[in-house]
Amino acid sequence: MSAFSQENSAQTEIHAVTGAFGYSGRYIARRLLAQGKTVRTLTNSVDKQNEFCGKIETFPLTFDNPQQLEKSLAGVSVLYNTYWVRFNYRNFKHSVAVENTKKLFAAAKQAGVRRIVHTSITNPSEDSPLEYFSGKAILETMLQESGIAHSILRPTVLFGKEDILINNIAWLLRRFPVFGVFGDGQYKLQPVFVDDFAALAVEQGKQTDRRIIVNAIGPETFTYRELVEVISQIVVGKKRMIISIPNGLGLTVAGILGLFTGDVLITKAEIAGLRQNLLYVDTPPAGSTRLSEWLGEHRNTAGKNYAGELKRRI
Repeated sequence: MSAFSQENSAQTEIHAVTGAFGYSGRYIARRLLAQGKTVRTLTNSVDKQNEFCGKIETFPLTFDNPQQLEKSLAGVSVLYNTYWVRFNYRNFKHSVAVENTKKLFAAAKQAGVRRIVHTSITNPSEDSPLEYFSGKAILETMLQESGIAHSILRPTVLFGKEDILINNIAWLLRRFPVFGVFGDGQYKLQPVFVDDFAALAVEQGKQTDRRIIVNAIGPETFTYRELVEVISQIVVGKKRMIISIPNGLGLTVAGILGLFTGDVLITKAEIAGLRQNLLYVDTPPAGSTRLSEWLGEHRNTAGKNYAGELKRRI
């Protein structure tokens, strides 16, 4: 095959992104389109307004119809999977997300997808009592045993204009003179810029190695207390009083705020994941954008409005 034919073949490959109208999937789709790729999305929000103006083929995520799911992946070369749920709620649960993702992987194999770039989490473990981390570990094992070439990306906290955690910390700091951290606040996080994550995902889509695992972390490591201090100083422009509180009190306060915001601010499992240092790994960074610099560039907008998980999900 000539160099021209190889390049032309690469350009006409179909790249599928789950949730291209959502958060990280949107950034992945942007980068793929910028490279001239043919992009398809499988989404639960087929009628959602989006920025792509018909440039992306849109198919529903028909987990209840595996044959239709397979048809939606027909001709796809690379699948970028961002589908997941943040916590258990009335109409979405981690256990269901695990079973749905298994169906997605099976359909991808039947459809002949060449490679899967899968979004996981740092420190997954099937033995974890936290469903987020055990569910991600189960899916990593299934993907590794599927025979499909793949890259597994393990991010910690994604930040960007549409992010929830960093934005809502800033939202709270703008409105209240005191901020409570769970316990001593010395557990660590390594936030990664969402577009750095998307660039990594797209690059991994080009790989030919059978199995790759990458800790998709940013260049800065913060303790949770330091993270709050940095956001306070840069976004609010002054220090806020940061106090240590027990988990139960924090959940009670979060629950009261949730009544006013119509949302779930944080869960017991998320606090446990933080305090167990599960959002920290001792590896080189995969992203280059520093949260502290990004906050400086977006200090006028970060935390101005509350970012609702339930509103986004439902």
